[in-house]
Amino acid sequence: MKIDLTNTTSSKINGALMEARRARGSGAAGMVLTLVIVTDEGSAYDALKAANDASREHPMRTLAVIKRAGRSPRARAETRLDAEILVGSDAGSGETVVLRMHGELAAHAQSVVLPLLLPDAPTVVWWPDKAPLHPAQDPLGSLAQRRITDAVTAESPVGQLAQRAQSYSPGDTDLAWTRITGWRSMLAAALDQRPSTVVSAAVEGESYNPSVELLGLWLTNRLQVPVERVVTGGPGITAVHLRTKDGDITLDRPDGLMGTLSMPGSPDRQVALKRRETSELIAEELRRLDPDDIYATAVRTPVDRLHEPVNDETAAAEKIAREVAEEAVEEAAEAAVANPDRVTAEAAAKKPARKAAAKRTGKEGA
Repeated sequence: MKIDLTNTTSSKINGALMEARRARGSGAAGMVLTLVIVTDEGSAYDALKAANDASREHPMRTLAVIKRAGRSPRARAETRLDAEILVGSDAGSGETVVLRMHGELAAHAQSVVLPLLLPDAPTVVWWPDKAPLHPAQDPLGSLAQRRITDAVTAESPVGQLAQRAQSYSPGDTDLAWTRITGWRSMLAAALDQRPSTVVSAAVEGESYNPSVELLGLWLTNRLQVPVERVVTGGPGITAVHLRTKDGDITLDRPDGLMGTLSMPGSPDRQVALKRRETSELIAEELRRLDPDDIYATAVRTPVDRLHEPVNDETAAAEKIAREVAEEAVEEAAEAAVANPDRVTAEAAAKKPARKAAAKRTGKEGA
């Protein structure tokens, strides 16, 4: 069932929801939470589809907030609220209300959303893209117990992690963290099966992928070992290597579908590590409404704690530079032993020159 309301109010929307529920023969709401999606017209379809799929696991009321401030002065001066109500099969296992706010009303979205929240039920706010700098301080974010962002949609995904660390409040989370749940579970299970002392680790994945950085930061915190960040062509995370004294524990996923777990003394085995859809990520986040302390610890770890491995050319150049420096020191030492008077005379001759140079430098600096 679909109901369109033009130039309406929150009370009229609530009334239309009640009538639609009675028409379906259901007097009670039967929903467990309210999900508020803050998006634009371009991303609304995909976000609503993901929310509808997730509602089959979590029956909920979905409120999609689309702000349309207007391009012309006349459009910006017009304040209007249009609503599109979806119930039944069009809205998954709950209710969906698309709120299009025109003009100055777009700056006061919380006044429209507040009367539409389910009473005595938790509220979750999700920004599929263009999340605010401080989600907890946002007018809509302050209404929620959980706030979901997605760093991968930012112009600088890795830089977005630094912003999330700076603005973190209990209840914040990011889908970049949700995407590594399978990796964290498999690595923890591997260490439980074969207890070993990890001396270092390496995380391989495509560039500018915040999930790769978060996985490396998580390993840094939990294992307290140096972690290398290796850039590959993807897709997503491609491999993790845990280096132990007995050999490497490797979880490799080159195709984004199936992974291979290799451990010393055990045969390789296939594990399911498929890249998940957004609906699955949202459904996972809605299973818990308490603060995620492990995510808070990982995201607050500076990204510069990860270091990239030195390539062959750089290593060779550094080795040559060290050898040249060592040879120069050895030659100077041999010369001092062979002719100490000459070395003393040269040092004495250099002293006046150094003093004159120091005087010139002092005058120029002044």
